[in-house]
Amino acid sequence: MDTMSIVRTPKTRHGDLIIREGPFTIADRDALPDDGYRHELLDGVLVMTPPPNIRHQDIALNLGVLLKQHAPAHCKVMLAPIDVRLGVRTSIEPDVVVARRADMTPTMLPAAPLLAVEVASPSTRMIDLGRKRELLAEAGCPSYWTIEPDGPELSVWTLRDGEYIVDARISGSETWTATHPFAVSITPVDLLDD
Repeated sequence: MDTMSIVRTPKTRHGDLIIREGPFTIADRDALPDDGYRHELLDGVLVMTPPPNIRHQDIALNLGVLLKQHAPAHCKVMLAPIDVRLGVRTSIEPDVVVARRADMTPTMLPAAPLLAVEVASPSTRMIDLGRKRELLAEAGCPSYWTIEPDGPELSVWTLRDGEYIVDARISGSETWTATHPFAVSITPVDLLDD
């Protein structure tokens, strides 16, 4: 499918989020011009999101720095955009990713990460808590965290029997210590740069 075909495909808007039904492939997505949107593929559906706001970026960056400070040598911590490929029609870009260095290529992560983190925004909340979470579970990503910027509040999802179960919810000045993918203590309010 060429770029013009994608542009002409009917789109659905959910706030600033644009969804184009496919099926599209990663090659189709990669052929798109740089338009300032994040382009993800969820089972062949093209999901386009605008750049995040400053608070969102502060939380993602501060969490990434904290994780990097505690990551063992065999793990790599990355911030979006990082191409996480979960199949020929699925390529996502979590806000923060922890992966095994051995699983990485120079340009992407062609496997499930050890941890994927999404900082919620009004336009992406339904995708982050819906199909994207399901795809990460199907791929075997052991940990998925979501952060609500207001508060802020961290929800910790752990993969059990193929589904994510909420193990913890921490907000404001509460502190929680992760054991997976490695030990790190997180206080949500410390992720802010206010």
